[in-house]
Amino acid sequence: MPLQTQSYDYLLPPELIATNPASPRDSCRLLVYNRKDRSITHTLFSKINDFLPSDCAVLCNDTKVIKARIFGKKASGGGVELLINKPLDAGRISCLIRAKVKQGTLLYFDQELVAEVLELCEDGSRIVYFFHKSHRLCFEELILVLDEIGHIPLPPYMQREESKSDEQEYQSVFSQNAGAVAAPTASLHFTPELFEALKDAHPLEFLTLHVGAGTFKPVEAETITDHPMHSEYYHIPRAAQELICSDAPLLAIGTTVTRTIEYYVRTHKSEGEANLFLHPHNPPQRVTYLLTNFHLPKSTLLMLVASFVGLEETQRLYGEAIKNKYRFFSYGDAMLIL
Repeated sequence: MPLQTQSYDYLLPPELIATNPASPRDSCRLLVYNRKDRSITHTLFSKINDFLPSDCAVLCNDTKVIKARIFGKKASGGGVELLINKPLDAGRISCLIRAKVKQGTLLYFDQELVAEVLELCEDGSRIVYFFHKSHRLCFEELILVLDEIGHIPLPPYMQREESKSDEQEYQSVFSQNAGAVAAPTASLHFTPELFEALKDAHPLEFLTLHVGAGTFKPVEAETITDHPMHSEYYHIPRAAQELICSDAPLLAIGTTVTRTIEYYVRTHKSEGEANLFLHPHNPPQRVTYLLTNFHLPKSTLLMLVASFVGLEETQRLYGEAIKNKYRFFSYGDAMLIL
């Protein structure tokens, strides 16, 4: 039943949720799945280059996680926690707010940062303006203030506060364009040395997709095609477009790269908001191989994996990973689908 949300549920022992990264990054485990013969190989991520087809090209997401989580107070003195989601235009910012607010509520943060609630949205998000010393901030200006007062927004399933080391560990070694509120986690396994070896062996280009908070939203509809897919800003430079339009087999480093490539293939738009939902009834048209982590039950990311290998094989692969005690989610181990 590949269209039934319940088909993507599974039981994960809590001890398999990775709450801290592997050290060094490439010492984590790698499950290699070959679709031609359905074979599974257990290895280390440091050996990934040994498994990649020599003729494949590689695309990476160079987004950078911002310190999107801030704590402040309402005028009444009540505490408030705010998570930036994404900019909607030059000044309006979509946020998640943990406190009761209404239109017009002012929220006060360190360094004279103030947020004014403009709109309460049906999906639970809030649209706000940010001000600094009475000057209304654009998103690029806001990021500079967040660098001073904000916190790295670790996923809630880690059940811990962020540490100083997360400021480096929750970024890829090639992160560059600030704007994400969650890391493209398949990228986190590369050390500088391993990434240089990858670049030496394969044509490689970057695109940008700023991962939003919607990436963690579980599918709640009974049928997955009824799920309202979240959208995220993306940009594909000319060099990456040329690689996508070439005849080379493509390896996508992560689900974010996969969705961006596939959205471009379908729309021919190199920049904008991508909201493509890949699943077994909407499989990839251009991406050949996928590197990814192990994802949350009932998530669109898990359904994206199933768009490559089918529901039954996805269930088998996840069962194999659990049996072999792989580490799951953002700081966990990786899977390479060939």
